[in-house]
Amino acid sequence: MIDKIKENLTLVNAFNTQSKEEVEAFRIKYLGKKGILNDFFAAFKEVPPQEKRDYGQALNTLKNAVAEKVKTLQSQTSETPSQGNHGDLSRPGFPVELGSRHPLSLVKNRIVAIFSQIGFNISEGPEIEDDWHNFTALNLPEYHPARDMQDTFFIQTDPDILLRTHTSSVQVRYMENNQPPIRTISPGRVFRNEAISARAHCIFHQVEGLYIDKNVSFSDLKQTLLYFTKALFDKSKIRLRPSYFPFTEPSAEVDIYWGLETETDYRITKGTGWLEIMGCGMVDPNVLTNCNIDPEKYSGYAFGMGIERIAMLLYQIGDIRLFFENDVRFLSQFQSGN
Repeated sequence: MIDKIKENLTLVNAFNTQSKEEVEAFRIKYLGKKGILNDFFAAFKEVPPQEKRDYGQALNTLKNAVAEKVKTLQSQTSETPSQGNHGDLSRPGFPVELGSRHPLSLVKNRIVAIFSQIGFNISEGPEIEDDWHNFTALNLPEYHPARDMQDTFFIQTDPDILLRTHTSSVQVRYMENNQPPIRTISPGRVFRNEAISARAHCIFHQVEGLYIDKNVSFSDLKQTLLYFTKALFDKSKIRLRPSYFPFTEPSAEVDIYWGLETETDYRITKGTGWLEIMGCGMVDPNVLTNCNIDPEKYSGYAFGMGIERIAMLLYQIGDIRLFFENDVRFLSQFQSGN
């Protein structure tokens, strides 16, 4: 009996074909319900006791050989479509990495989204402005330092054409073309003739807000700023310090209480716990008059902030120049912020 098993083992090892039908016939011959292996298993009870061990080992060897042969031949004769030796020739040679939004864009979008939730729309204007929209309409007198060549990039004089120094010029244009109630924010790029350093740059970005309606008060401004600081910084403690801006009266600087929990907090707040984040105030009646809005009937507030400063606070960035160098090592850190 063992010799017969060995003969079949030799036949199994020698069997080879490229025909699926022959492979299936081979499988049924050995592994079928009435196959050779079942016959050998049925004859196991007739084997003398002293030969059962050798018989069982030979039978298992044959069974494993048949199963392996069937598996090998089936894989060789399968009708799976060929992909070719070279794969997909249209596929890029190197993986294409997804980019990310610039950190300034991320912060700007967050600010815009917060104010959009309370009814502010977005207004935009030209980066190249005239004297009226950038200075005169905003109550900046002729002798104001901002009009000096050392602080502003003038393109031409008489008439004065310049790169805007703030996005307040967009608000002037908006008030000229729209009647109250007005509720708008103006994000954009601005330019000032400053020496480039870790804390200052000749190009930066601002978001300025304007609200004009009947009976608008300073308390409305404070509540709006509270809502904003809570939404962006998760800080609900602010203070308003008296300040001066030509186009608002009264004017104030807005500080938020950052806290003194870490060494970094001590450094950026200079040990006070307070951080200045923006300027604000009630719109000066002269500005409303210049834009053909009756200051006896309407009042309003305005505020403005630098996006770079907000981004430096949120991401703990110590050098403003990093925003403009386009260093991939720096920008790739914000991929999760898409």
